[in-house]
Amino acid sequence: MPRGGLRNPPGGRPVGTTGIKHASTISKEQAREVVRQMVMEQMQPMLRAQIAHAQGIGHVFTRDKAGKFTKIEDAAQAEQLLTQGTEGTDYWIFMKDPSVQAFTDLMNRALDKPKEQEQEIRVTGELELVATRLLSWRKRKALTSGKG
Repeated sequence: MPRGGLRNPPGGRPVGTTGIKHASTISKEQAREVVRQMVMEQMQPMLRAQIAHAQGIGHVFTRDKAGKFTKIEDAAQAEQLLTQGTEGTDYWIFMKDPSVQAFTDLMNRALDKPKEQEQEIRVTGELELVATRLLSWRKRKALTSGKG
């Protein structure tokens, strides 16, 4: 059974409280602000990572004595291997393909998302169908009421 019924005549918020926020709304706004501040603190590294992802990411690997590939995380060690070592012997570079989705997302954020084109839709015949049904209903109604 629906929950309806008679309401108090004024209903809604009491007069003069329209500018006051509920505690739950204030709590959500505070949580959003904390998240926003945390994201803003990490914005530069995340943006660099997003740009690298859009360009394609290269990873430098070396092999240990057992022949197992080990990813080089230290930039200085990677630079040393790239300048003094031989590719295929001292180091290997594996690439990850560029991401079109990451590029699109960066462009949408930097230059605004392109406006979607409005598409015109033409519908024909529906008004005639409605008018025809209405006219036939009126004729039937007139015949049953004895006016026609």
